[in-house]
Amino acid sequence: MCGRYRLSRRKELLAQHFGADFADVDWEPRYNIAPTQAVPVLRLGHSSKLGASAMRWGLIPSWATDPAIGARTINARSETVAGKPSFRESLLRRRCLVPADGFYEWQRSGGGKQPFCFEVGEAEIFTFAGLWDSWRGPDGQAIESCTILTTTPNDLLADVHDRMPVILGPEHRDRWLDPSLQDAPGVVAMLKPFASNLMRRYPVSKRVNGVANEGPECSAPVDLPVAPATLFD
Repeated sequence: MCGRYRLSRRKELLAQHFGADFADVDWEPRYNIAPTQAVPVLRLGHSSKLGASAMRWGLIPSWATDPAIGARTINARSETVAGKPSFRESLLRRRCLVPADGFYEWQRSGGGKQPFCFEVGEAEIFTFAGLWDSWRGPDGQAIESCTILTTTPNDLLADVHDRMPVILGPEHRDRWLDPSLQDAPGVVAMLKPFASNLMRRYPVSKRVNGVANEGPECSAPVDLPVAPATLFD
C-alpha cells in the first residue's frame, strides 16, 4: 500500500515543473503526508489545460452515504480496481496524477517496524497514478477526494512491503489523463511496477511514524544498528 508520502517542493516550483496552474491550491512543503489530509492533485480542466486542485486523500464515492469511507479507500489495487464499485467509474472518467518526491514504507524486524524512504532518481519530482471523485453532503457542500493506485512491488521494495504505489513516468502521464481512453483493460495495462534501477531507498527515523510530526527530519537518512557478530559468523 501507500500510506504516507512526501512532497517537499513549493507550489511555484511544482507549477513550473508540470506546466500546471496551482493558483487555487494552498500548499507548503510537506514531509509526512497522511491519509484524510488535503493534497495537491493534477487533472485536466475543461479546456484540456493541466491544473492543480486540493483534494482529500481517501476517495469518497459520489454515491456514499458516509464520507468516513474515505479512510478505507486511500489506495486502490490495480488488479481489482476495474471491478470495485468505489473505483470503477473513476477509473474510466476521473483519472488524475498525485505529485510526490518520496514515499515511505515500513519493514518488519525483530525490533518492530523500520521506516524507509523511497525516491525516484536523486529525489526527483514524480507522480502517482490516481483517481478522484466528488461527493456532496446533506448540507450541499462538495468534497473532492482521491486515491492512489498500487501494484506488485519491484525488486527495490519486495523485501520491505508486498505492494507499491503506481508511479507514472513523464512519458505515460498524458495517456493516463486522456479522457478519450475509456477502455478498462487498456487503462489497467498502464498500472505496472516502476523500474527499480531508477529508484533508491534509505532508512529514516521513526519520527515519521507520528502523523503529527513534520519537517525534513522525517525523511533524513539514518544509520541502522549493526547486528552483533556471533561465534559462528
